[in-house]
Amino acid sequence: MSKQDVHYSDYLELDKILNAQFLESDKAGTHAHDEMLFIVIHQAYELWFKQLLFEADSVVDIMKQEILNDNSPELQTVEHRLSRMVTILKLLVQQIDVMETMTPMDFLDFRDLLRPASGFQSWQFKILEAKLGLRYQHRFGQEYYISQLRPAQVEMIKSVEAQKTLLELLNTWLERMPFFEEAGNWQDYQSQYPHQAEMHPFWSDYQQAYMNSLSNAEAAHKEQFSEVFFEKGAGQHLSAKASRAALFIMLYRGYPMLHLPFQVLNQLLEIDEQLSTWRYRHMSMVHRIIGTRIGTGGSTGKEYLKGALDKHYIFADIARLTSFLIERRHLPKLSVNVEKRLGFLQ
Repeated sequence: MSKQDVHYSDYLELDKILNAQFLESDKAGTHAHDEMLFIVIHQAYELWFKQLLFEADSVVDIMKQEILNDNSPELQTVEHRLSRMVTILKLLVQQIDVMETMTPMDFLDFRDLLRPASGFQSWQFKILEAKLGLRYQHRFGQEYYISQLRPAQVEMIKSVEAQKTLLELLNTWLERMPFFEEAGNWQDYQSQYPHQAEMHPFWSDYQQAYMNSLSNAEAAHKEQFSEVFFEKGAGQHLSAKASRAALFIMLYRGYPMLHLPFQVLNQLLEIDEQLSTWRYRHMSMVHRIIGTRIGTGGSTGKEYLKGALDKHYIFADIARLTSFLIERRHLPKLSVNVEKRLGFLQ
């Protein structure tokens, strides 16, 4: 059978997309010019949310494999798609600039006609947060979370919450780091400080070097070091073993074997930063447009958004690791065998 020619309009389903804007103000006979802008921007957001979910699903599918070679095209694909997600999120932040061309009085022309519709009903965004690792018990405003969604949307979110999140898969991936499990890698390691018997000699040295780097005002970090890297403190999502692996990647990212894993961690931090930037810009815009009034969906408006901004960091455990870095010149010198492994030499 011959292939039928593809037409631009048909391929993009433009008849459906371009005829999907119905103004509530027109239905009410009180045309509000800026309602078209409001609809188009939110439709664009939902399309980008769909793409973000598409990318996140592909990353999760790769990361949930029992064996993932860190020197493989698959990990490169993970890093590349996370980078794409960062770029999309930056675009979502920029779209707020367009939204802010609408003045408070422009919005009031149609705001009351939207009740009880609200951006809080964006089930795609909630699913994206859940896939990345934001669990229900860690959310701000749990009483609002699914209260305004349709039953089918609630079921979709619950189904996602029952699956492994990207944060949990990241923890499993980091725990697989082999360098500290193979005793032969450290036979020629030269300790810089007296070795603490219960610890690996590298971590014994690193802990002492870190303690030496602290000022008197940073005494609390001594306890935090043990909590994060050997005990898994309260509220911590990464295990102690995964935290040690992530810190090791950050410290020695200049070695070829660790460069790509470092980029993966860095992209996850970028995702958190862009989500936080978007929440902040959204909160500021809401305050500018409606002040302290209640949102159309019944939320507390700016106050809810501020709570989400403060609490909804997904990869905070990775960001926290920067508190435990030391200067390069004070890093423990790795064993010859480990250096060979990190340089792809067998």
